[in-house]
Amino acid sequence: MSIETSKDILNLAIAFAVIFLSLILAWLIYYFIMMARQMFQVIKEMRERINKIDEVFRAFKEKIEHSSSYLLLIGEGIKKLVEIVRDRNEKKSRKKKAS
Repeated sequence: MSIETSKDILNLAIAFAVIFLSLILAWLIYYFIMMARQMFQVIKEMRERINKIDEVFRAFKEKIEHSSSYLLLIGEGIKKLVEIVRDRNEKKSRKKKAS
């Protein structure tokens, strides 16, 4: 290949410009793809974290619901225990008054 006219120089310059633009475009596409990949990874990690937080809240809610039913039973038991102690104290005070 020989450069004989200015048209050959123009064609050579256009070829280098096209190659240069192609390289820049390929680099930009690669950079965009890597950014999108990182974004999808971040979104995936955030979904996993949100799911874990949701699981913790569900477990906490279930424990509270279960403990509230136990609290009712415990409250009834304490109420019954107080009644028994009061009755016992009344019986002791009656015996002391009778003696």
